[in-house]
Amino acid sequence: MAQGGLNNASSERRPIPNPNGKFVDTFARRQRIAQHRKSLPIASVERRLMEEVRNNDTLIIVGETGSGKTTQIPQFLFNAGFCREGKTIGVTQPRRVAAVTVAKRVAEECAVDLGQKVGYSIRFDDVTSGSTRIKYMTDGLLLREALLDPYLARYSVIIVDEAHERTVHTDVLLGLLKNVQIARSKSIGYQNTENNKPKNGMLLEKENGIQNSSFLKHDQGRMFPPLKLIIMSASLDARVFSDYFGGAKAVHVQGRQFPVDIFYTHHPEPDYLDATLITVFQIHLEEGPGDVLVFLTGQEEIESVERLIKERVQQLPENSRKLVTVPIFSSLPSEQQMRVFAPTPAGYRKVILATNIAETSVTIPGIKYVIDPGLVKARSYDPKKGLESLIIVPISKAQALQRSGRAGREGPGKCFRLYPESEFEKLEDSTKPEIKRCNLANVILQLKALGVDDIIGFDFIEKPSRSAIIKSLEQLFLLGALTDECKLSDPVGRQMSRLPLDPIYSKALILASEFKCLEEMLITVSMLSVESIFYAPRDKLDEARAAMKCFSSPEGDHLTLINVYRASNEFMEKRNLSFGKEKADKILRKWCKENFINSRSLRHARDIHSQIRRHAEQMGLHIASCGDDMLLFRRCLAASFFLNAALKQPEGTYRALASGQAVQIHPSSVLFQTKPECIIYNELVQTNHKYIRNISRIDYLWLTELAPQFYSMQS
Repeated sequence: MAQGGLNNASSERRPIPNPNGKFVDTFARRQRIAQHRKSLPIASVERRLMEEVRNNDTLIIVGETGSGKTTQIPQFLFNAGFCREGKTIGVTQPRRVAAVTVAKRVAEECAVDLGQKVGYSIRFDDVTSGSTRIKYMTDGLLLREALLDPYLARYSVIIVDEAHERTVHTDVLLGLLKNVQIARSKSIGYQNTENNKPKNGMLLEKENGIQNSSFLKHDQGRMFPPLKLIIMSASLDARVFSDYFGGAKAVHVQGRQFPVDIFYTHHPEPDYLDATLITVFQIHLEEGPGDVLVFLTGQEEIESVERLIKERVQQLPENSRKLVTVPIFSSLPSEQQMRVFAPTPAGYRKVILATNIAETSVTIPGIKYVIDPGLVKARSYDPKKGLESLIIVPISKAQALQRSGRAGREGPGKCFRLYPESEFEKLEDSTKPEIKRCNLANVILQLKALGVDDIIGFDFIEKPSRSAIIKSLEQLFLLGALTDECKLSDPVGRQMSRLPLDPIYSKALILASEFKCLEEMLITVSMLSVESIFYAPRDKLDEARAAMKCFSSPEGDHLTLINVYRASNEFMEKRNLSFGKEKADKILRKWCKENFINSRSLRHARDIHSQIRRHAEQMGLHIASCGDDMLLFRRCLAASFFLNAALKQPEGTYRALASGQAVQIHPSSVLFQTKPECIIYNELVQTNHKYIRNISRIDYLWLTELAPQFYSMQS
């Protein structure tokens, strides 16, 4: 028998050709993966965890990043039989990057093609099939699924991962899942034990006359097994989740944490980017082997620091130049994000430049040093002014601990905090939940569509301010999504809730169907839904501006974006008749580089365009082009974005008509120099000034004609 086993092993060890003709030693790789899985801290508690899931409808698992909870628990559940009868295990993530990278890793561990047994689904990208049993997705996507399947009937277990991040979608999802659990537990044939009975059936008991509210009360005609809910957090404070779910049990899983030495600066750093660079080279030249993880606040900072590191490396002696930089941030294409997981070349040191995505969402091997400037870019929203601020703020103590912990995953490490210890003591204990600092219009529209009538009475884990809810309800009413009774309007409100877009964009598409310029609006909304389309490297600013002029329209940024999209289409149509996708992508990248256009953003916009076009067709919207009649299109912009109109003041600044605030046109706009009398804008953002971005010229009189519901009230 033993001999037979050996023969089998050696025959499996023979390299087999893969479709590309390369030879891959699959057996050795499988062995490595199996060893890695066994070595994870969570592997030793598999049986106990599965016992806890069977005994508790709601379970909170607190496990440090690197414990293996995100990749292993869904596989444990699958092996324990939770996917019988075609059921699915759903795993939600707050970030798209994590949903994609983790799904790829788990598919590899299961030795299956991505999209079969293991898949992922994020907005505008679905890699699942009828055979998918472990499905990773963003929390926002599961909220949208509930519109079509209020009981989430296909799922036996839902895991809400990274719950400590407290994104607005996570918080709303927890409220929804709590009620789905109650509805399913009242199903025929399922008797709840006393200690397992979901508490707080507020929404369940509340009858409201909305047609789509079936998930709030038991559907007498159907039988559901209970929904198992697992909430996973890397933060040690599970009390908030436990209390919300009526005293749900919390289980702690030890991470693999080695000691990390923490270093502080003597004084606050006046220039944290310069301090970061100095620290990177100090580590590189004076410390032992090991990769460096640097936390920065966004793409712009990451690209700037990457460029400066590359410049300074060239000034080092030849034998000290073995330093490679790898960026990771959420809008980076997934194939480029994967570079952070690749082994560091022999003899080199890797410096990973990351946003807070690397705090908990993804575990990066090889890190021994962490540089933490102690800052993060955070959104905040002032409902009174309708002003969204994207500002750099200090992190919380919980975030600082997550960051330093990254240096101790594989051995002892070091964390360099670029601020004094006295500043650490002043940090907030934890991050303020996003629901308390964002525009709620999108969330409220989805809750209305789900049949939640009383938004203020909704059982949020932490209630947003009453004023923020009321402001968002007003906005939805003005957009025509809600009736005078605050119910979802039919058909407009229902149509808007079906589109996976901001309410203002959804309404723009519906109006464009009536204005007969939906072709143009589909392009506009797709282009506005991605990161900046133009990029201007510091060393080629004049060339970049000249390239932008080729596309710019005197009517504004929306038409400029349409020109870019159509120019790329025309270019591809001329060149792309006989090429495959890979060659076509390469040709498009070259065209983008020559025209100073962000190829990643343009490719993403093209994907979004094809998806929302499909949505528009399914909804029966009239897809037509206004041809050269751009007056018609600008009138449609005025009818759609009337809440975002601004009027020029005598001194040359603008007044936002909805809030009365003084604002400025962002320098990136094609209308920055022109300053028309009346404009609509896409967003109002506060950085060092109150800027309005993505602007088009309109006629002031159109506002009272096309949006009397707002402008007649104003006068």
